[in-house]
Amino acid sequence: MIGIVGGGIAGLAAAHRLQKRGHDVRIFEAADSLGGLAATYQTKGDDIERYYHHLSKSEETIVELADELGLRDDLEWRIGKNAYYVDGVVHPLDTAWQIAAYPHMSFYDKFRLGMLTLGIDVRGGIPDFDAYNDLETYEHTPIEDFVVEHTTRGVYDNFVDPLLDGKFGERKHDVSAAWFLGRVRFRGERDLLRGEILGYFDGGFAPFIDALVDAVGRENIETGARVTELTTNDDAVDTLTVETSDGTETHEVDSVVVAAMPNVLEDLTGFQCDIDFQGAVCGLATMSESLMDTYWLNIAHDAPFGSLIEHTNFIPKERYGGDHLLYIASYVQGPEEDLWQMSDEEVEDVWFSEIESMFPDFDRSSITDFKVSRNPRAGPVYERGYLDLVVPYDLADDVAEGVYYAGMASKAQYPERSLNGGIVAGYEVADRIDDKH
Repeated sequence: MIGIVGGGIAGLAAAHRLQKRGHDVRIFEAADSLGGLAATYQTKGDDIERYYHHLSKSEETIVELADELGLRDDLEWRIGKNAYYVDGVVHPLDTAWQIAAYPHMSFYDKFRLGMLTLGIDVRGGIPDFDAYNDLETYEHTPIEDFVVEHTTRGVYDNFVDPLLDGKFGERKHDVSAAWFLGRVRFRGERDLLRGEILGYFDGGFAPFIDALVDAVGRENIETGARVTELTTNDDAVDTLTVETSDGTETHEVDSVVVAAMPNVLEDLTGFQCDIDFQGAVCGLATMSESLMDTYWLNIAHDAPFGSLIEHTNFIPKERYGGDHLLYIASYVQGPEEDLWQMSDEEVEDVWFSEIESMFPDFDRSSITDFKVSRNPRAGPVYERGYLDLVVPYDLADDVAEGVYYAGMASKAQYPERSLNGGIVAGYEVADRIDDKH
């Protein structure tokens, strides 16, 4: 049997591929639900993810899996309207005309930024269409140095730097230009007459997770099952010990896939990962009235959140019983930060006090429900030299034969984390196991 530690999308994807190739697989998930960061809340209509989700056109593997699971027709590609809040004004940045009208950069700044987003290096006057294909070239370059050299100082100061503040806070100068370029490429599919093209399943990501669970077989998945020990014999994996509500189980295994955060891997094997992770505090407000007409609003000033994401400006509110749904998203770089220490009620008050300041016509009485989700390891800090820190898929040389890793610290989640990356990590591990059997 192949034991999989973790019932998130990477563990489910690994199990699915291994089963298709004839392997006996069992998933052990410590939580009571599956899907990891794709877990959901209930609404008056469709379920909604606790943390905002959508797909970019670059995420091809998850689209292929959706097709395999019979869900291709349920995957909708819609326009997600983007804007930038600067000095009390919401500036739409979807169409070429809106970008041209943006007042906080010069025409030359916008031209240089536009060339960069298209993957064209115009330094020296001769366009280079391949300069940004190899992200690893910029793995040790600070974002500020890269942006100033490849665009202008105005692009960095007036556009990029506030976004980095919202994403990485005090760690922004540690992050590599490879992440920045990867982010540009990841979110780079745009209709210049309408805006950014993003994907979402009819019914949300819950039906996708459910279909993947059904493909694996619920009889092969155990929730509320925390793996507490991994033993080896003659430098090869031997057993897994699992704690459940019914007691302790011991399972003989031929291979083990740790499809979880690297702290779980360290607890089970002693393998230490040096990647730093940032936490997330994500609120979801249910409202009787809309806040804005934008899907994704980035914030230029020092707000207590990084972005406002009105989901029902992307997916029709009718799917949620007519309610308007607003995500409020913030990242924290450590548990000592004030936001992490606040109660949910304090977070709500701080956030909506700021929103009332930004949008004077907003009426807080329109909020009918507010929920907060917190995750201490929502994503890596993609610091310079990150690739030297990723955890190998096959840990035979580092831990024992038959031990594999498919969590967020794997290379598939570089240079940006995504559900697609989780599936790729699961597939990479499954392929390696299958090759050895």
